[in-house]
Amino acid sequence: MRIIGIDPGTGILGFGVVDVIKGKLRLVDGGVIRTPVKEDDAIRLETIYSELTDIIKETHPDEMAVEKLFFAQNVTTAITVAQARGVVLLTGQQAKLRIAEYTPLQIKQALTGYGRADKKQIQEMVRVILDLKVAPQPDDCADAIACAITHSMFCST
Repeated sequence: MRIIGIDPGTGILGFGVVDVIKGKLRLVDGGVIRTPVKEDDAIRLETIYSELTDIIKETHPDEMAVEKLFFAQNVTTAITVAQARGVVLLTGQQAKLRIAEYTPLQIKQALTGYGRADKKQIQEMVRVILDLKVAPQPDDCADAIACAITHSMFCST
């Protein structure tokens, strides 16, 4: 099974694609989609849609895992991230992917056993789990891969 994980964002959207073969995980691809801060929201969302569509066509995932939003303070940021997240869900749906969603707490607990793990701990666990020489950068990419890894732990293979 191939899973694409997504860490939603408007300025930087992380993605990571992993294969699950006989219980083993292998990194296929990972990176970020960046949009210029000064660009209109509609153009930024179109860029996310277009680039994510291309990534899905290139990597052929079977399922999509998306990080759920968790914001306590910044409403403006929450709204723009929610818009990007909507585009991600639509893109996955149009590609006929099975879509699962995980909270940051679920992802942290799945990878580290600790719900308050920091970004560095998540990056290091992604590196260890996938047997990589270096941790994925930037952390948006590592978070997306972590989301895909979490899904591999909860889905039936």
